[in-house]
Amino acid sequence: MKNEHLGEFEALILAALLRLEPNAYGVSIRREIEQCTERNVSIGAVYTTLNRLEKKHMVRSVLGTPTASRGGRAKRYYQARPEGRLALERTVAALNRMTEGLMPL
Repeated sequence: MKNEHLGEFEALILAALLRLEPNAYGVSIRREIEQCTERNVSIGAVYTTLNRLEKKHMVRSVLGTPTASRGGRAKRYYQARPEGRLALERTVAALNRMTEGLMPL
């Protein structure tokens, strides 16, 4: 994972997840991205990206307690791993270096 940078959507997912911890789950992550970026996001894209980040060991998921309001199903909560936090830091720093002196665009 040395010097791994994130794609734009991966960075948005990780940033939303960090903003929402410990209550980050698919729908809340989607809502946070939509509110902060004013763009529509499909729930499928959120889960696909969360799965990819989990395979890269940047995110971990835990199953919550099943609830009657969800028909006995449990929510899957997501947490950033240290590798994910570091990758987000590196990605944001690289973007800041690349845009330094360009503002306002």
